[in-house]
This record gives sequence, C-alpha cells and structure tokens, in this order.
Amino acid sequence: MLDLLLYVLLLAILALAVLAAVWLVRGNAGGRSAMVALFGERPEKRLAIVEHASVDGRRRLVLIRRDDVEHLIMTGGPVDVVIETGIGAASAIPESAGTNGVTAPVFNRQARTFGRAAKPAEATE
Repeated sequence: MLDLLLYVLLLAILALAVLAAVWLVRGNAGGRSAMVALFGERPEKRLAIVEHASVDGRRRLVLIRRDDVEHLIMTGGPVDVVIETGIGAASAIPESAGTNGVTAPVFNRQARTFGRAAKPAEATE
C-alpha cells in the first residue's frame, strides 16, 4: 500500500514539473521571459548618472538625471556640494526649427574686413 502511495505522489510531482515546464516554454515563446510572466514588467528607471568628470585627485563632478531634470553635484571634498539643480535634460529641450542645433553667438556684429574701421563713421551733414 505504501508503494502505491509513493508511486502516486511521484506521478503527481512529475505532472507538476511537466506543467511548470510547459508554462515556462509558453511564456518564452510569446516573447516574454518567465520572470516577466511571474513578476511583471520592470518599472522605468527614474535615476541615472549622465556624466562624470574628475576635477582633481579627490573631487569629481557628477551630472545626475532624475525624472528628466539634471543636477550637477561635486563630490569627494570635505563636503558634497550641489552646484546647479533643475537643469532641463538635453532630450527635453526643444531645438528651434531650421537651426540644426546651432545657437546664435552672444555678441552679434559684422565681421571686420581689411581696411575697414571698427565703427562706421557718422555721416556729416
């Protein structure tokens, strides 16, 4: 009697293993992994280190993005310092149409050519 109970228990365990294998294969065949089927999709990352640069042997500048806003932080000194906060992410800044990303110079003046004065002479009447 115990032998029959053991065989039924082993058959039930084997059937559960086969069902679990079929479920995993079906999950992968549909383009979803078994982990996604079990736990769902990963949430979107909100925090990222965009760039970092070494200032000297101890200090470093770190540009951090959180929710499409960037923050510039200096670490490694006696105190960590937030240098600038609320910087718009590069992808969030719209480019003006037709400029191809080129911005106008700060001081907009005509270029001088050889033999021309820096300031135009005022007309005399």
